[in-house]
Amino acid sequence: MSMYVRVVDGEVTQVWDTPPPEEETGWRSAIEIRPSLIPNRQNYTGTHTFDLTADPVEIVYGVEDLTVNARKNMLIDNAKFEYQIAARQQTQLEIAGDGMDVDVLIAAKTVKDSKIAAINNCSTHDELDDL
Repeated sequence: MSMYVRVVDGEVTQVWDTPPPEEETGWRSAIEIRPSLIPNRQNYTGTHTFDLTADPVEIVYGVEDLTVNARKNMLIDNAKFEYQIAARQQTQLEIAGDGMDVDVLIAAKTVKDSKIAAINNCSTHDELDDL
């Protein structure tokens, strides 16, 4: 996708993904630079920097390291979400008059609880990777 930045007094004032008005000055072509991430250990941040010395201007995305606790929280949220799907499916069966299968719900809860216990027992990224 083509990107454009407007530079005024050495500062980026606007970023567009459509061609800017020809009558406005200060617009330059730009490209997005997304650094490589270490899977499951880094994320892009919501911030970025501009390399105005490059042509086209480089919009460089920020990278942050995930803490073990942040990663654990994400995995726990995923386990809870999977259980929530099973619970909703069983609730919909009950509402429709087809009857809830309590054994399916209990099995889903057991899986969730065991996943959360395993996640909580981890203290490093490597241990989380091994899950």
